[in-house]
Amino acid sequence: MRIRSLAMALLAPALILSAGVTKKRITGAVRSAKEAKAIAEQDTGGRATSARRIPLNGASGGWEVDVRMAKEARGWRCIIDADTHTVHSKTRIDQPGTKGKAEGTTRLVRGTQ
Repeated sequence: MRIRSLAMALLAPALILSAGVTKKRITGAVRSAKEAKAIAEQDTGGRATSARRIPLNGASGGWEVDVRMAKEARGWRCIIDADTHTVHSKTRIDQPGTKGKAEGTTRLVRGTQ
């Protein structure tokens, strides 16, 4: 009898904690650019700058997300599958949001006519 009460005393906190934990089930397709950006940011570790809908292998399609990587020369273009909520493919691109390639500083030299 004493062993049962000791076992229940040890198991009770674990049962209470596991009962309070709920897992969020991902259902349905990715419906917003915000969701697609969050998936791309989580996969790459960068900051998503833009997202747009694209046709992709099925009725739900997908999202094309450009991701800017801090302290790196190049960013990522991720294709997000709307049905599976995963990154379908990743391609390296020039940093999105910049004017041209990062070739260094540009100087303007003023000379005589």
